[in-house]
Amino acid sequence: MKLETKILKTDVLVVGGGTAGCYAALTLSKQDDVNILVVDKANINRSGCLAAGVNAINAYINKGDTPEDFVDFASKEAEGIIREDLVYSIAKNLNKVTRNMESLGLTILKDEKGEYVTRGRRSIKINGENIKPLLAKSVQSKKNIKVLNKVNIIDYIVKNQEVVGAYGFHIEENIFYVIYSKAVICTTGGAAGLYKPNNPGFSKHKMWYSPFNTGAGYAMGIRAGAEMTSFEMRFIALRCKDTIAPTGTVAQGIGAEQVNASEKEYVKNYGKPLTTIRLFATVEENKKGLGPCYLKTKGISPVVEEELYKAYLNMAPAQTLKWIEDGKGPSIENLEIEGTEPYIVGGHSASGYWIDTKRATTITGLYAAGDVAGGSPKKYVTGCFVEGEIAAEASLEFIKDKKNQLIDNVEICTKATLLETFLLGEESMFSINEVEEAMQKVMDEYAGGISKGYVFNTKKLELAKKKIEELLILTDTLRAKDMRELLGIFEVIDRLYVCKVLIVHLLERKETRWKCYGENADYQEKDNSFLKYVNTVYKEGSVQVILRNLIKRDEVYEH
Repeated sequence: MKLETKILKTDVLVVGGGTAGCYAALTLSKQDDVNILVVDKANINRSGCLAAGVNAINAYINKGDTPEDFVDFASKEAEGIIREDLVYSIAKNLNKVTRNMESLGLTILKDEKGEYVTRGRRSIKINGENIKPLLAKSVQSKKNIKVLNKVNIIDYIVKNQEVVGAYGFHIEENIFYVIYSKAVICTTGGAAGLYKPNNPGFSKHKMWYSPFNTGAGYAMGIRAGAEMTSFEMRFIALRCKDTIAPTGTVAQGIGAEQVNASEKEYVKNYGKPLTTIRLFATVEENKKGLGPCYLKTKGISPVVEEELYKAYLNMAPAQTLKWIEDGKGPSIENLEIEGTEPYIVGGHSASGYWIDTKRATTITGLYAAGDVAGGSPKKYVTGCFVEGEIAAEASLEFIKDKKNQLIDNVEICTKATLLETFLLGEESMFSINEVEEAMQKVMDEYAGGISKGYVFNTKKLELAKKKIEELLILTDTLRAKDMRELLGIFEVIDRLYVCKVLIVHLLERKETRWKCYGENADYQEKDNSFLKYVNTVYKEGSVQVILRNLIKRDEVYEH
């Protein structure tokens, strides 16, 4: 199959049309003479982590709290390993972007005094089923924003150690894109699907994080030689069993306790009530044969039960449907909970690009925002908005008086030939799904997946490292019969690159700082002499480790 090559030029390219990407584009559009191109492999109307909606803003500075308090909270949750400067720059702007979203039509619940209704100390209630369509509608209304849907970006175009654009292909039409841009903002989100998921086969997509977020932005940065940080701070969500719906709606929304099969509250037996400990305690209770574990909802009033039904319809309808199908709502039966497989995501934990406060990566011309940007956990939706805005403003400054840089036609032809090689029409020995399932099995068994209680050790990680490398080599033999299958090949390749870097990060942090997130059987205690960021750079096929000192909120870091 031959591909048609299309060459496009723009001022700023936004890769990924999700939360941070849309907000970055809206910020950029305020400058009328700047042309913006947003590229999404799906359709921005319902893509990314906000596709199904959300029922709360989980990062907000409520009355009585300050941005400094938010930094302290994030640091405590991450056991001290955060970029305080990044978290602080986010915290100062959380309320501003929330008001902006309300002005776009987002329904934020208010009390009789007109104040936002809180759901927790840093959370407010919303009706957010339509949050993504609202964002997309606003983006599509701007004259200087062009949206390219159903186009998968595969690599950055790098010239003289500067990102000058990106390569991609249409997932339905036989088109290879070469997109030149004066600056690129990566907002592709984190990585799901690295590990064997809770639900097998037909239901494997029922996971906490968007199953279509494959770590593409990480992988492109890794291959381009960008410095990455904190992949070893994995995120594992505590979720409703089977539906993998969020539990915060019940835990925070109605104050439900975590209880075991005997309805005894158990989290307090395992330490501080951090996010990691609530998960770890649940895993341990099940190991001891004291499970299943639940959120205690039995006996709630009909009014509260109705609120829960509606809340889940805003973001995870499967949970409401399950209650209705079972004929047993949360007032009759406690809500069973379990941990998910691990994810690599910068919005809840700190995995991602190593950036400065302007969200510039270590490669000139490339910025990162949202889940793909590292160092700032607990940013959630509003934090992604803030980072999109910061990256946009920095890129506008960067492109002043710049012209598009072009590359040699030989380089373009080489990339097009690579894609066409995957489309030769030959039968490959292994299918895309078989390689992906093999990767998930390796990561589950040797790199601390669900089946191993999230625990790993050095010998297992070394085995994982070897096997992932073998699978990565095997991907050269994969073949696709159409553009959709070509997308599948690149998604599994990207996931394997993320696995490759993740394993090195897990090996390097010789301690257990976060229960379950990084449970190292060889180093079972926290080592406070190792207060460092674990960073890596991929060069000539090997992942090189860089240890960096902690950065406080009043420090100014520059690459």
